[in-house]
Amino acid sequence: MNKEILPLGKIEHDLLREFLDDLEGDPRLIVGPKVGEDAAVIDFGDKYLVAKSDPITFTEEKIGWYAVHINANDIACMGAEPKWFLITLLMPDGKTYKSSIKKIFKDIKRACKELGVILCGGHTEITKGLERPILCGQMLGEVKKNNLIQGSKSKKGDSILMTQKIPIEGTAILANHKNKELLNTIDNKLLKKAQRFLEKPGISVVKAAITAAKTGHIHSMHDPTEGGLATGIHELALASNLGALVNYELIPMYKEGMEICKTFNLDPLGLITSGTLLITTSEDNEKKIIKKLKKIEIETTKIGKLVDKNLGVKIKIGKKTSDLPIFQMDEISKVI
Repeated sequence: MNKEILPLGKIEHDLLREFLDDLEGDPRLIVGPKVGEDAAVIDFGDKYLVAKSDPITFTEEKIGWYAVHINANDIACMGAEPKWFLITLLMPDGKTYKSSIKKIFKDIKRACKELGVILCGGHTEITKGLERPILCGQMLGEVKKNNLIQGSKSKKGDSILMTQKIPIEGTAILANHKNKELLNTIDNKLLKKAQRFLEKPGISVVKAAITAAKTGHIHSMHDPTEGGLATGIHELALASNLGALVNYELIPMYKEGMEICKTFNLDPLGLITSGTLLITTSEDNEKKIIKKLKKIEIETTKIGKLVDKNLGVKIKIGKKTSDLPIFQMDEISKVI
């Protein structure tokens, strides 16, 4: 019997595929559990129901608000509109107050209102053995059948576009949780700006994804989160059974994030970066999508392309091309 203890972070892709290989199918399950796909898709007559579940684990600040937006992002990446939200909220025994739960629900309601989502159910309890609250969200959305976007629909030669810069979420978390350590190492104005990254530029990609989807030129979209941009690109390639080549010099990065990563000796490519959206499309249509997103004040950059699977997932830095690292354990785990 193998008793090897698995490391912190995402379960390794090959191992996860092993767990998912022998699941029974269902003719109504259009997209089932698969590495690289953002959500499940179920045939509901004239539309598809899109379902997603994701927890908040790196922080307890605004976890209610976080959970709504993180789950909504993955629904939007399938071309769907987020509609209904459920929660499983576990609070630590011996240190939970009524005011703590009240704040979480207030944040959930605020995020739902921002996105036009309805909180429709879930479960809440006080649980033994927890050090901090754990909130797992479940988002449901719907999409017209001919508007569904899947990671598996990407094609060799597709351009890889990236919205905003990196790393958004990780920068905000570190700026707030490691404020004292950072006060003496980076500019105070820079730090204060980084602390507001959750809402500006923000971790939601719903607006960007829905706008891009409406162009009709999208092959796939993916929301890189835990494991950062690098892991997100690996997942994008896996979903389409292709390889990828990205150019480091083309990847836009926030100065605030770079300074914070430098302080803690972290790789920005592996730092959790909700708020960034990856898009694949043909070279012929990339400029149309970039132009469309610019109209809603979302800067978009071409950072690479999808290539033959046999070429692997690579990154070009200067004149050197090497394997793009994959971060099963997010870089933020080194300091939080």
